[in-house]
Parts: sequence; structure tokens; C-alpha cells
Amino acid sequence: MRVAYVSTLEDGGPVSHLLDLAPRVAACGADVEVVCASPAAARRFAARGVRAIAAPVRSKWDVRGMGAVGRAVRGADVVHTHDRRALLIGAWAARRARACFVHTCHGVPEDLADRLGRPAAAAGAPEPLPSRARLRAEAWLGRDASWVVPSQALADFLVAHGLPRARVSVLPSRIDVRRREPGPAHAPFAVGTAARLAAHKGVDVLVAACAEAAVPLRLHVFGDGPERAALQEQARRANVDTLFHGQVGDVRARLEDLDLFVLPSRGDNLPVSILEAMAAALPVVATRVGGIPELVADGHTGVLVEPDDISAMARAVRAYALDEERRRCHGGNAARRVEERFDAAGAGPAMLALYERACASST
Repeated sequence: MRVAYVSTLEDGGPVSHLLDLAPRVAACGADVEVVCASPAAARRFAARGVRAIAAPVRSKWDVRGMGAVGRAVRGADVVHTHDRRALLIGAWAARRARACFVHTCHGVPEDLADRLGRPAAAAGAPEPLPSRARLRAEAWLGRDASWVVPSQALADFLVAHGLPRARVSVLPSRIDVRRREPGPAHAPFAVGTAARLAAHKGVDVLVAACAEAAVPLRLHVFGDGPERAALQEQARRANVDTLFHGQVGDVRARLEDLDLFVLPSRGDNLPVSILEAMAAALPVVATRVGGIPELVADGHTGVLVEPDDISAMARAVRAYALDEERRRCHGGNAARRVEERFDAAGAGPAMLALYERACASST
């Protein structure tokens, strides 16, 4: 079976996911090629032993880029896309190549993110019409596709917005465990997050919670985005010792230098960053939104709080900073949970089985 993956992104969660998935599928015997956003992205896949080519697509109107992708996937049995622009191109390219079409939806537009896994009453205002229309359009574009989503929360949301449930499969992201026990606590206590610095990620709540925790700590922020300057000013005013690292090449390795991982999202899906933290044997404090409760076992591998609850997040951070035994216990539990439920070894066989089912149903 020849599988052609299409990604138009340079980095981010979908790319990290694909960097793990493609070698696993290839190891199961599939002939795998990744059509990438740039030569730099192609080199990252090549370093993992996966054949990759660059076919940049600058926008959804980039006819030349679309043509390059179409030529690259010619002869594939499966075309599997991993972002919204790739969905648009892949829908056309797969039909042209007479290939089975699979699309992984990693999330929803930012202004809808707070609705995943939340009661309708918690969302407040009606859904923004442009984003709702975009979801309907994507469902129509992918009407012939088999859709893969990483969380049940996202599956339910997409079905509610027009996608046939029979076309949706929940396959959680998977990851290798890097260590089974957390390292010794740092002085000051090292708290970290990894996220796009945008409003829906709630990093402002984390900064405020660190100030309220009233324990010696250093906050590490990995990622970049439009809120960075405002967050830096907030941390300065609140006198929170904070290092803004920006985009880094290997977040996973950097997480091992933390004592606690926190993701304060106002809305999310199934964040790969939480899996990466758990695989580094870190306890996780996160919000009860989207698919996060499918990852974090409250009181066992971490603590779940409501979005925007600064005081609850501060109490959780403080508790881990002051109770080393609890921190080590929950960190070890997190690594074991990854091994039991999200181990990367199962990613290849699970995806290949989905391809075989999808191709059989399309004949």
C-alpha cells in the first residue's frame, strides 16, 4: 500500500504528530511519502527515515502549488491530509489520483475551541457564523473522506456540525515515553507551558496563577504568537520570574527540565503538548475543556480546573511545589498512563487498519 501524507504547515502540533506517525506506518510495511511545506520540513522527515518532498502551497489560491501536490500523490493508494489547506488540496488530488482519501482534523477554528467538550450553556454567545460556515464547508469538501480525530470531544462536535458519524474514527495521538519517573525538583520550582501565545490558550491565566501561588518558582513559556508582548508585560508587572523561549526545535527535550506542566486553555482538542509532558513523567495541571479530560486523570496524573479559574490553578501549582511526594507520584502515574493508553507502538498498526477499512469500503 502506498500512502502519501500531505502537510502544508511548517511546524505545530499536526506536524509533530505526523513526524511520529509516518515512520510508524512505514515500519508496518507501507510505502510512505510525505509532501511537505518546505525543504526544511522535508529534511525533518528524512531524518526520521521517511521519504519526503517539498511542495510549498502559499495559499488556497496557489494553483502551481496545488499542481505540485497533485503530481506528488499520483499513484498513491491513500492520500492522507493533516491541515485545513491540505484538506482543500487533498480532496481534489485524491479524486484525481483515484486514491482513498483520509483527513485528520486536529482541531476547530480558534473562536469555536471553547465549545469542545463543554455544555452549550457554558459557551455563552452563539457560534460565530463564519467559523460555523467553514466547518460545514470542510465537511462538504471531505464528504468522501474517512475522518480521523484524536478525541471523542472533537468527534461529537464535528458530527453535530454535519459530518456523518460513520465517517469519523477516534484515534488518539500517541507518543514514546521518554522517562518513567520525574527528576528532582528544581530551585526555584520550574513550571512550564507550551502553546501558541493566543487568547484561547489562556497563558495570561497561568501568569496570574503563578503570581497568586506565592511560592518561589520560575515560569517557562515555549511558543510564540500575537499575545507575547502583552504576556511579557503582565509577567513583569506581576513580578513573576518568567522566561519566554519562543519557538524551540525540540520541546520534548526541554520539558524534561521542568517540574510541572500547565496548560490553561480556554478551549482545546487533545493537546500533543500534554502528551509530551506526560511522556516526560510530569504531572499536569490543565483545564477541563475539549479532550483534555481524556488525557489527564484528575487527582491521579494531575489536576483539572475550570477555564479562567486563577485561584484553582494557583492552588494546584502551589500544592505540587510544596509536596514533592505527590509531584513524583503523579508524574510517574502520567508516564504509565501514556504507556497503557497512548504508546506510540500502536500508532502504525491502528492507522494501517483504518486505511484498509477505508479502501475496502470505497471499492
